[in-house]
Amino acid sequence: MAQTVLGSLTLGYRPMWGRSRTLSGVQLFVHEDSEGVDGHHLLRMLAELRTAESPALLLSLQSRELLTSLLQHATPSDPMIEVPVRWLDDARLRACVHSARSRGVRMVARGDAAQNPPEDVARCFERRMTALSAVDAGTALHAAKRARESAAVGRLAARAEGSPVLPNSMVEGVASRALAEHALDQQGAWAIAGWPVEDAVHRYAGQPLPPSRRAIVQTMNALDDEPSLERIEQLLGEEPTLAYRLLLYLNSAGLGLRSGIASLRHGFMMLGFRSLSAWLAEQLPHATDDAGLRPVNATMVLRGHLMEHLMDAGIEDDLRREVYLCGLFAQLDLVLDEPLKLSLSRIPLSERIVSAIVSHNGPYAPSLKAALAMESDDPAPLRAVRETYGLASDDVNRALLRMLAGGSL
Repeated sequence: MAQTVLGSLTLGYRPMWGRSRTLSGVQLFVHEDSEGVDGHHLLRMLAELRTAESPALLLSLQSRELLTSLLQHATPSDPMIEVPVRWLDDARLRACVHSARSRGVRMVARGDAAQNPPEDVARCFERRMTALSAVDAGTALHAAKRARESAAVGRLAARAEGSPVLPNSMVEGVASRALAEHALDQQGAWAIAGWPVEDAVHRYAGQPLPPSRRAIVQTMNALDDEPSLERIEQLLGEEPTLAYRLLLYLNSAGLGLRSGIASLRHGFMMLGFRSLSAWLAEQLPHATDDAGLRPVNATMVLRGHLMEHLMDAGIEDDLRREVYLCGLFAQLDLVLDEPLKLSLSRIPLSERIVSAIVSHNGPYAPSLKAALAMESDDPAPLRAVRETYGLASDDVNRALLRMLAGGSL
């Protein structure tokens, strides 16, 4: 039955970023490929694949019938459930909302800034999720400016009046850093869904993104504690800029190591922890404290881990690391602000990685295309990838849920 549930769905996801610019939760888009999916079995499957380290989940159902089924069976320990405000004209759905609330089910009302839940169910929702239009975004930014201008000198700007962004809410449609800062820092939103990646990297246009100072210091501190190889590999692999720079350094002619080092683990084993720590110290003057880059990097890390799970069919450890790098470096042009082919030509990655990223073919291409397609609320691209490459929906969906269960961020 569990296989039937996941085999009848197309799942997608969108990270939600909190005030520290780290992962607060994940919005899981659930599309039915056939009618009659059992909400109770779906909740059971989600519970089986979650761990204590899993991020908070918000289930975004695209079917009113499946939403109703979930509300009838959900418990307080299940993920948050999104309820579109536009569907609350349905008396049966409102009754399900009341019943779910009486059992302690956590629900989020989703709508645009002008939509409010009917009064009889308004108190049933733990949070609001507001979709900002272009007009709403302009209103929010104007409100933010007025609040800053009226704030006392030397004090934090007061919460802005007249902004469509509500305290402790979730916000989508955030297309700029300024709007993200207004929502999270000024208004106290719980999280924003998605991240304004293009605007976040715009200030570095024409140059590579700098590595994170926090990541460098964290890795250097870990090296002082004589960590496992797995721990150092994990830390370095969670910072795309740093991972790329290290591979460049390991393969530089002046270092004198054996050529063709394409693995982070192989590289720092050859280099040694003391030399690695010294190299990291040399990176500190070029590092940044820009928290706005954390979601950019973390999104690439999630993609790498998803690829690992998509190809996890008896794969050996060395190949798993290679698959992870394929996902991590898939959007390296965003990090380095230069063509992917040029960036990848500077380090001796396997042809399997290069073919998947640059030529969109080879053994890793189906998993990479599936991983990229799942970063969306539109099921059509993922369905097309599954059909083209013969990927089973059950396997693809299970890979996503296992990635989310890992709590790696």
